Amino acid sequence: MLVVGFQGHQAPPYIIDWLGEGRIGGVILFTRNIDTPRQLRALTQELRQAARHPILVAIDQEGGTVARLREGFTESPGAMALGAADDTRLTSQVSGILATEMRAVGVNWNLAPAIDVTHDIRNPSVGTRSLGADPEHVARHAIAQIRGFQENGVAATAKHFPGKANTPVDPHVELPMIKGQLDAMWGTDLVPFRAACGAGVAAVMVTHAQFRDIEPVYPSTMSSRIIQGLLRERISFKGLVTTDCMEMKAVTNRYGPEESAIRAALAGADTILFSHTRQYQEAAYEALLEAARSGRLPLKQVDDSVRRIGEVKARFATSSLPPLTVIRSPMHLKTVERAARAGTVLLREEPGAIPLLKQKQYALIEFVSHPEKEEMAQGGETAFAAMLRKRLPHLRSVWLDSVDPTGEQLLDSDEVARTAGAVIIATRNAHLNPRQLEATKRLLGRSGILVCLRNPYDAGVVGASTTLLTLGDSESSLYAAADALFGDYIPTGKLNVPFTV
Repeated sequence: MLVVGFQGHQAPPYIIDWLGEGRIGGVILFTRNIDTPRQLRALTQELRQAARHPILVAIDQEGGTVARLREGFTESPGAMALGAADDTRLTSQVSGILATEMRAVGVNWNLAPAIDVTHDIRNPSVGTRSLGADPEHVARHAIAQIRGFQENGVAATAKHFPGKANTPVDPHVELPMIKGQLDAMWGTDLVPFRAACGAGVAAVMVTHAQFRDIEPVYPSTMSSRIIQGLLRERISFKGLVTTDCMEMKAVTNRYGPEESAIRAALAGADTILFSHTRQYQEAAYEALLEAARSGRLPLKQVDDSVRRIGEVKARFATSSLPPLTVIRSPMHLKTVERAARAGTVLLREEPGAIPLLKQKQYALIEFVSHPEKEEMAQGGETAFAAMLRKRLPHLRSVWLDSVDPTGEQLLDSDEVARTAGAVIIATRNAHLNPRQLEATKRLLGRSGILVCLRNPYDAGVVGASTTLLTLGDSESSLYAAADALFGDYIPTGKLNVPFTV
């Protein structure tokens, strides 16, 4: 019932020992575990060979913003872009590509899709991971994603039950408290989950968010009212129920690993995720074992969970894997390019702003997130700048920290904007970052081009005469943005969320 994570490109000896002893039923992989497709396949093979019983190898491969398999793999547009394209066949094809590449490296459980319905645009942990704001629209594409994953050999997981988007609080940081009567949620947040369960999704992940009108005491991951009462009984879900990571501060601020693991199991969770810390994992294991021995955790409940886990393992067994050559195949790259273009939205356009002209002097001012910031600190340029520079020999570009731009970065961007013939501002969540928002408004000018590389909500707080929305900044979406700016195609994506509060 325990699924755990670890550091490094090779499994530590204690993980190998735990697998051999049957202490864990699976592992969850992160970017920290991944170097190349060949290395990852060797790692998953090593894990399976060490295990006493078949195991689940899990990963968060939603596509878009949340994707652990990036460099060396096919990067797809995210959920909101797929929702904007609104082609369920294309949505299923993209998910099938992700599943095929996951399976090639030995991953058989995807902790996706995220099917939270957009509510509060201030929510920092959902954003472009959501398919949209209309429950029926989300449900249609959720079913398509599930079909794409599972028909290509990878168990899908509908998350984050019963919906965590109606709050500005991130459970990684604090426990979200969400108001809402069950009757109201039945026609909103629960619509996609009901559809997913009806479509045969292998697993459902429960969020830590607490729904006070349904569960007055515990986070959802520890609530029998949420798991047993709502998910099992009211919705009649028979598959595997998993927690979100129990090392998020929504849990650890209030509970130790021992009590949180036991309460999750008592509430009805089949698998319990401790993604990071060996000490937490050991404490949870010993506490669960003692709870089972003492009778606090009924053995029948354990047996039922093990049966459901075994059914998923058997259904998505890894006896036959695709060759590594399927990864980044021409067909895969062509399909995600088509999906990214279909999901790009041209919200506003000033006549003459697009296409960009080769002879004109443009300035690109781009706000970058933490992972890319570390690379840029070594003197390189952003991927988006490199894409534009191939066709704009006179391009001047500068990048700024998306959360806390330095004084030097601001001075550089002012100088570049002042001497340019036209300015392109590429934002990443300016609506959530006051200093980025202030700088964007100052630098954009009257005729600048705004490219929202993450959430579209930046367009609601920044007035730009030409505004392009990529709804995510994966490789395919960045290429789609560049191609749109050069007039290679006309974006037809339809925004499926409100972009103002």
